[in-house]
Amino acid sequence: MLGSTHGTLTTDFRARVEACGETPRTAVHSTAAPSASDTVALDVSGRPLHADVPDLDRLFRPESVAVIGASDAEGRPNTGITRQLIAWAERVGARIHPVHPTRPTVFGLACHASVADLPEQVDLAVLLVGDPLPVIEELAEAKVKFAVAFASGFAETGDAGAAAQDRLADAVRRSGLRLLGPNTNLNAFEEFRDDLDGPAIALITQSGHQGRPVYTLQELGIRLSHWAPTGNEADLETSDFISYFAEQPEVGAIACYVEGLKDGRSFLLAADRAARNGVPVVAVKVGRTETGARTAASHTGKLTGADTVVDAAMRQFGVIRVDGLDELQDTAALLARARTPQADGVVVYSISGGTGAHFSDLATEAGLSLPTLSPAKQDELHQWIPQYLNVANPVDNGGHPVGDWRGRKIIDAILADPSVGVLICPITGPFPPMSDKLAQDLVDAAEQSDKLVCVVWGSPVGTEEAYRTTLLGSSRVATFRTFGNCITAVRAYLGHHRFTAAYRSPFEDAPRTPSPSYRKAQALMRPGQQLSEHAAKQLLRAYGIRVPREQLVTSAAAAVRAAGLVGYPVVMKASGPQLAHKTELGLVKIGLTSASQIRDAYRELTDIARYENVPLDGILVCQMVERGVEMVVGVTQDDLFGPTVTVGLGGVLVEVLHDAAVRVPPFGEDQARAMLSELRGRALLEGVRGAPPADVDALVEVVLRVQRMALELGGSLAELDVNPLMVLPRGQGAVALDALAVCR
Repeated sequence: MLGSTHGTLTTDFRARVEACGETPRTAVHSTAAPSASDTVALDVSGRPLHADVPDLDRLFRPESVAVIGASDAEGRPNTGITRQLIAWAERVGARIHPVHPTRPTVFGLACHASVADLPEQVDLAVLLVGDPLPVIEELAEAKVKFAVAFASGFAETGDAGAAAQDRLADAVRRSGLRLLGPNTNLNAFEEFRDDLDGPAIALITQSGHQGRPVYTLQELGIRLSHWAPTGNEADLETSDFISYFAEQPEVGAIACYVEGLKDGRSFLLAADRAARNGVPVVAVKVGRTETGARTAASHTGKLTGADTVVDAAMRQFGVIRVDGLDELQDTAALLARARTPQADGVVVYSISGGTGAHFSDLATEAGLSLPTLSPAKQDELHQWIPQYLNVANPVDNGGHPVGDWRGRKIIDAILADPSVGVLICPITGPFPPMSDKLAQDLVDAAEQSDKLVCVVWGSPVGTEEAYRTTLLGSSRVATFRTFGNCITAVRAYLGHHRFTAAYRSPFEDAPRTPSPSYRKAQALMRPGQQLSEHAAKQLLRAYGIRVPREQLVTSAAAAVRAAGLVGYPVVMKASGPQLAHKTELGLVKIGLTSASQIRDAYRELTDIARYENVPLDGILVCQMVERGVEMVVGVTQDDLFGPTVTVGLGGVLVEVLHDAAVRVPPFGEDQARAMLSELRGRALLEGVRGAPPADVDALVEVVLRVQRMALELGGSLAELDVNPLMVLPRGQGAVALDALAVCR
């Protein structure tokens, strides 16, 4: 054990140090006992209901740091890293302890031959070694709290690297310490400006270089408090840092660059914590396309998941997804610094009618609300703006009023309107002194108002005094360089505050114990098999989902009797555990109105089944339901998030239009209704071409009951497809006409 072998090193440590050009000695290492897990609340499927917030204070602000593999030999890669770590430790007030088997000192600091020789228990160990695995066990013995592993060659390199990373992760779990990396970098040890005030941005990146645009916001006066470069996330992951940052009082927004999520459930719990705390999370998530997903996997070695599910999950929990790094920096900066909006209305104010019209078109198309100013407000503005100019919104001042005392009057009058929450002034190009005076008036007005003032400085130069000093010198004006980024950020700002004001954590109401329906459903499940339509409908019936009147028969005579009981006209369908697409095989007959048709249909269906060699459990004689809107509701299993619920246009339209919305359980009625609002074909539910409005309440109820199935049967239900679900006219309910269920 380490306690009896001070001054020695493991054979693996020898190889790692030799790889860095050093000369080691020999030693052994040991393994620490695993730490106990805290008891957490679980939902009905056995998954946690609350995020475990790691105490990362000593990772970002340690009192003592060990640098394993430290060097001061010129030309060695570890030398530059050691130098930077020493400077960082001095900034954060940490004691630093170099560790190297052959060096008595490193940069004038006493160097220790092994982890066991450290003079005190350290908070953080930085591993400058090629293989961190053996060192983890040494650190566990020394009760080190955190470690950072820079080494690459793990999951990002393929199967062999992934196996090595699994071994590393297992060792970390046993050790009780927390690991950042591997395949991370020095971003956590950057120098952050301490002369900036206001709420800060906390940054999380899986690729260090992709965080540079956000980091450089400090040069524009935006405060940055933390940078977590998560790398391959063998232990600490993006979700851990979201949960931690959401609890830090100085953090106004969390900006993320995500290549792949390690665990979907952890991400949702972290996003839930941020939403409950009102802390906005802005994320670039690569993997929208097959190419992007493949590239991300090769870089981080993690699943990206089905992007539609990721996108839906982010919206569901209030994570603001943006596409570019420029949008990430601008949106995060605005959300971190802007106060709560007083109203949702946006007014566009410009010195050019063309500019105002152009910006207003883009803003309206993006979903921003541009209210028409009241006649009284327009009369007030016309005191300073010529009568022939439009001041309804956008407000066009014609140019000249901004050059004198009238400019400030106009801005103050707009901000005083109770319908206005945001004033946006696009300045497409510098036009001194007019643009200089306009910029100063906007800054002065913003300092006196609780409302958001945004400026788009369109000059490609960016060295103008009005931009560099006046606008960027203001902590109250949000300044952008493009129309698109301004609109994206303002939409996110207003949307975030609407979301958090109404947010209730779905985990609060998630079921903890199985329902009586679960016990009925369990008896119907057949592990590894697809259920017949008849059995699948029984599964739905167990959860209170309405199905047509129907009987399963095994003879033509029984079919005729069943039709009389069900009521003409009827539908006859073959039912068997291997039947997924009955219509394509000719195994569905509709609109049957007589006993002779029933007998003929029974004979034809059974003949086709024999010809196609499809085993049947019988023929279904079903009530025919014709009038309504065909929808589809289903459950699928996502690699990251587990069971997901989908709703969309059903029947043949589901394959033609692909018009569907997705949510990850648990969710409430508000999210079920939001799913319907996302459908391109939602007008069909409202009634078109003389059709009555559909029973949307009944559809929502089916979605929520299917969600309950997903939660309770997620471990045994691989797939559920209710298609079509016929949504009847308002007040008449919804009926599942067909269903497919596959057991795990």
